[in-house]
Amino acid sequence: MLETRRPPAEIYRIGRKPDPWQAPDWSRANPDNTFGNRFDDPHGFYRVLYASTQRLSCFLETLARFRPDLTLVAELQEIQGDDDFWPLGVVPKEWCDGRLLGAASARGDYADVYASNWVAFLRKELAGDVVRLGLTEIDAGILQRDTPRRLTQLASAKVYERGLAGIYYRSRHGHDLENWALFEPFLIDPLRSESINIDDLNLLQALTMLGVEMA
Repeated sequence: MLETRRPPAEIYRIGRKPDPWQAPDWSRANPDNTFGNRFDDPHGFYRVLYASTQRLSCFLETLARFRPDLTLVAELQEIQGDDDFWPLGVVPKEWCDGRLLGAASARGDYADVYASNWVAFLRKELAGDVVRLGLTEIDAGILQRDTPRRLTQLASAKVYERGLAGIYYRSRHGHDLENWALFEPFLIDPLRSESINIDDLNLLQALTMLGVEMA
């Protein structure tokens, strides 16, 4: 039996004003029919919203692109002396101004694609795609990698074909953080939304963990 999870009473999402739960317009899709995200539909039929169990995970996932390059960080660690002028990544203030953090309740069953039965199922179902992508194997580690996105997008389509509401997956920033990919039509009931305050404790924690600062 393929493993599923159900979301907790509330899940969170950071999205653009005025509605953090608004799906991206199809006009913004890339030539490959996706919006460039991990579990987007490779066939361009349904859209996906990304949410988290923890507020902290929302900030980590959306701010990760501002992190300093890891090679640069390693090189700077070799420099002797004080690091008072460490060139941290910078998040523009406009990032906060244009977004809201929303809370919602979600219904339905979500595939736990990193669980053993799902890994075995996807290994069989996507064997040809795995070879075409230049991979030699599919396992939980491969599914958690950032690339190739095409693989996890094809996995998303297999989940959608089984009539599930979306995908449950653990964050690459730590397996104590839980994320949810919600399939259209979205089985959610928005509860509330709030502006993002630069003094938000979860925001500050995320900035520290990612090694970035707010402009």
